[in-house]
Amino acid sequence: MVEVGYTLMTEQAGPRDLVRHAAGAERAGFAFEVMSDHYFPWLDSQGHAPNAWSVLGAVSQVTERVELMTYVTCPIMRYHPAVVAQQAATVQLLSGNRFTLGLGAGENLNEHVVGRGWPPVNVRHEMLAEAVQIIGALFDGGYVNYRGEHYRVDSAKLWDLPDVRVPVATAVSGTQSIELFAPLTDAMIAVEPDPDLVRQWETFGGPDSRKIAQLPVCWDPDRGAAVRRAHDQFRWFAGGWKVNAELPGPTAFAAATQFVTEDDVAENIPCGPDVEGIVAAAEPFWKAGFTDLALVQIGGEHQDAFFDFAREHLLPALAEASR
Repeated sequence: MVEVGYTLMTEQAGPRDLVRHAAGAERAGFAFEVMSDHYFPWLDSQGHAPNAWSVLGAVSQVTERVELMTYVTCPIMRYHPAVVAQQAATVQLLSGNRFTLGLGAGENLNEHVVGRGWPPVNVRHEMLAEAVQIIGALFDGGYVNYRGEHYRVDSAKLWDLPDVRVPVATAVSGTQSIELFAPLTDAMIAVEPDPDLVRQWETFGGPDSRKIAQLPVCWDPDRGAAVRRAHDQFRWFAGGWKVNAELPGPTAFAAATQFVTEDDVAENIPCGPDVEGIVAAAEPFWKAGFTDLALVQIGGEHQDAFFDFAREHLLPALAEASR
């Protein structure tokens, strides 16, 4: 049975609401919660981008059961990997060992703010590989010195280490990234229900590792309202991650998606009040071999009603269908 999680979408809600949503998602019965880590929203209409790590600290104190995870943090520009390791260890301690550090090679949207340009994807993968090594060395304990092509670390040490090592998951999109990161990390993150990605990850990383995906949905009792909201706030999703990683800001995403129609969005994102549409959209992920699926409920002001729907109808239906 696939584990179903909830996405704390920093692009569509402020910090106090995100903390409240985290508690609500746990009460609704979600197994885990992932949090995006952005400096910008994808589109202006989403309207938010609080600091994910500050919010995670608060979330750790209003939840007791759910696993927590960054989905995903980029440790190559906006943050130095030594700082990410410290943040992750702290959240693991605050949460009582419920945290997984999700890492990725980032998007121009968020990383350009530090003024260092935006490297090509092969360089970003090199940087991420070095970052993973640094983070792992700090999790091992003791003083760490590192000199690589992209990073230097001078006598760093984590003084507050959890008794359970923080698991690390990495976002991948193809063979190159899988071969690089599967041997280095504990779990896979991907957005497409591609069984080839799962098979390759298990080949290089082991058959028992977690494979974690994400699915946007737009629940609303009025299907038309759901479609309009999904188009307004989530049409950027149609670009695909290889394109989305390169665009520099919300204005660019608005321009790139100006010809995406409401029908286009409705064909790719389940919208409306029906359980069946969400189950049908989720099914390819567990059939491909994913172990975990985090849902995104589009629209920051619609979470409470979604939690009621999830508790009463959606989560039981997903549990039954994925057995």
